[in-house]
Amino acid sequence: MDDDGAGGTAFVLGGGGVLGAVQVGMLRALTDAGIRPDLVLGTSVGALNGAVLAAVEPAEAADRLDALWSSPDARALFAAGTFGRLRELARSGVAAHSASPLRRAVTEVLGERRIEDLPVRFECCAAGIEDASEHWFDRGPVVDAVMASAAVPGLLPPAVVDGRHYLDGGLVNSIPLGRAVELGAARVFVLQVGRIAQPLRPPRRPWEVAMVAFEIARRHRYARDLAAVPDGVEVHVLPTGGSGPPRWDSRAALRYRDVGAAGDRIAAAYEASATHLRTHLGTGGGR
Repeated sequence: MDDDGAGGTAFVLGGGGVLGAVQVGMLRALTDAGIRPDLVLGTSVGALNGAVLAAVEPAEAADRLDALWSSPDARALFAAGTFGRLRELARSGVAAHSASPLRRAVTEVLGERRIEDLPVRFECCAAGIEDASEHWFDRGPVVDAVMASAAVPGLLPPAVVDGRHYLDGGLVNSIPLGRAVELGAARVFVLQVGRIAQPLRPPRRPWEVAMVAFEIARRHRYARDLAAVPDGVEVHVLPTGGSGPPRWDSRAALRYRDVGAAGDRIAAAYEASATHLRTHLGTGGGR
């Protein structure tokens, strides 16, 4: 991709909590097919996966992410029981979990790198609190940017970067396809986690109201961006390989701590995405 953003291939990695493990399988399929990004855009867990992709050699990215997802810190992030969550909520006043395990895991891979020094152009999205903004991090410490983009409301505390506070980028742009088009990408691979395909139903319980409202907002933005893709821009939405429930299920959404199934999600997404790439692009990916 040129310095002015014209042309090139973009990878867009959306949010989705522990379901973000599917992106590791998708990235492995893309790598095996010989497809490399000129631009990586991420939101929330997609910011984490995308930052690693932009920071290391393409052939190493999936292995590094596989190790990160199975690391003790990844398993410890949301491992606290009910008492531990209540204790952390009482301590912080705003979050059920500490962000320390996530910061340790991300720092282990990315160290003290700055976004502007990464081998591949990278940006990630966070929701700015003070100015109610869609904020794009395109420079500065990459770990700080990832922590801001992945600060899930209620689960992790707001992240502070340069004196300003940020929450999860999914609040403003969960699958940043429009950003890739805005920056001039000619070909875009969308690595989403599968939730957008699950039909919603009206909320039936008090806690479902906010969850359904958030799903509407995130899906509306993505659907609008997808419909607005101009002629000449090639878009591939990679499959997760999972059938998932017939409709969106708040109980499944609440099981945000289940990282134990990450390996199965990675494998299923790899096979489905490799098949997609062979079918639609004639690549040789797959094992």
